[in-house]
Amino acid sequence: MAEGILRAAAGDLLDVASAGSKPAGYVHPLAIQVMAEIGIDIGSNRSKHMDEFYSEPVETVITVCGNADQACPMFPGQANRHHWPFDDPAHAEGTSDEKLALFRRVQDEIRITFNAYAAGRRDQRKTCTSED
Repeated sequence: MAEGILRAAAGDLLDVASAGSKPAGYVHPLAIQVMAEIGIDIGSNRSKHMDEFYSEPVETVITVCGNADQACPMFPGQANRHHWPFDDPAHAEGTSDEKLALFRRVQDEIRITFNAYAAGRRDQRKTCTSED
């Protein structure tokens, strides 16, 4: 969900990709469902391991679940690191409705945070280009 939301919020500014230290191997069906509800299609996304990105230039790493910030190494050339510890809805327990509600809540929290982050990056870009 984080990749889809950040791509929608800042894909014009940033090359967005997501990966994990322990990828599930699939994108959770409830994540696909709640993202479709807000008009973001992540149905063709895939679960990736962070090892896939070691040879890529990485400017910013954003970790979003639990202690993921501790599991994620520094990448060569990495300048920024942010950690927002959202609940991981993939581990939700309860009825189908309760699980769906958790996915929706976490999606809303990610969207609010990443929209603010994207706005800050836009402001930063404007400031940098106006000083040139």
